[in-house]
Parts: sequence; structure tokens; C-alpha cells
Amino acid sequence: MLEYLHGKLDDLTPATATVECHGVGYLLNISLNTFSAIQGKTEVKLYVYEAVREDAWVLFGFSTKQERLLFLQLISVSGVGGNTARTILSAFTPAELCDVILNGNDKVLKTVKGLGAKTSQRIIVELKDKVASLGITPATVEPGDQTANQVNQQVYNDACEALKALGYSPAPVAKTVKAILKDEPDATVEKVIKRAFKML
Repeated sequence: MLEYLHGKLDDLTPATATVECHGVGYLLNISLNTFSAIQGKTEVKLYVYEAVREDAWVLFGFSTKQERLLFLQLISVSGVGGNTARTILSAFTPAELCDVILNGNDKVLKTVKGLGAKTSQRIIVELKDKVASLGITPATVEPGDQTANQVNQQVYNDACEALKALGYSPAPVAKTVKAILKDEPDATVEKVIKRAFKML
């Protein structure tokens, strides 16, 4: 059982991180929150969840134990798999997700791709008490101002790649990301992706 990986950050996209430990490169699926936390670093420590199936061995990486704990809570809910949980944790920070669940805000939760009304309600019902005991201070979900990066092709490429990795179709992704960048040229990759979640 892997607890965490500590090593060189060999490659990073908004959806994956490759960490080299003692000559072995581990590919981890990550959320947008973890991407933001480790972007620009050369050495990282990521907490790990191993999803072992008959046809695959998939690793999920998290910048904090809190995020991994929320991930584990999410996948304990019927109908929520690893990729859906990662998408939820890309749409909300751990604090925001706690706020959504504790306040029973299923309307906000079901805007996440892959979540219908029933699954959103099930998450809230099953996790409300558990989340309350995690000790994570809730944060109200509001559109926040982010420091804008200089617009370039890399923002477009990274946003498209992340959204496709999260299960969205390439054509709508490209159209949506272009529209967002046209409307807000100085948007960061994170902001583009979060806006795209609401449009796709």
C-alpha cells in the first residue's frame, strides 16, 4: 500500500503528474487543486490512493491528506468512481466541497460532469455527518478573483487537455475554451477549466 510518493516532478499537466522516485516514474491522476498546489515545483510529495482493478492499476495523487480523505469519502458513495471524484475535487476546493455538502447544496453539486440529481443528493445525505467530523473549515462557493497569467497558447492547450482527460468530448471542449478565452483573455488555466465545467 502506497502512502505517498516523494520525488522529482518529471512531468505535469492539469490532469496528471509524473513523479520520479529512485529511477521509477509514477503517473498519478490529479485534481485541479493539486495541479495548482504543485505547479512550478521541481520536487513534490503527493499522497496516494491506489485503484487496483483486473484490467488496470491506477494511481491518484493529492497534495494534502484532506483532499485524499474527501476523495475516499466520495468514492464510498454508490455511483461515484475515482474519475468522478477527481472531477468533483477539480470543481471545488476541499473547503468549498465541505460547504456544499454541509449546506445540502445539490444544485451546485450536480453541475459537475457525471453527477445527476440523485447522485448529488446521495453524496449530501451519506457524507453530511462524515464531512462535519473531518475538521475542514467550510468556505462559501463564490467566483473568486485569481491572479491572471499572460495569455498564450499554453493556457488553451492545458485547459483542453485537462477537460478531455476528465471525460469531455474534444470538439465541445475546444469550442468552449476558445469562447472563454475570447471573453476573458487573461484567465488562468484553472479559471478556464472551472468556467468550462459550468458550460459543458
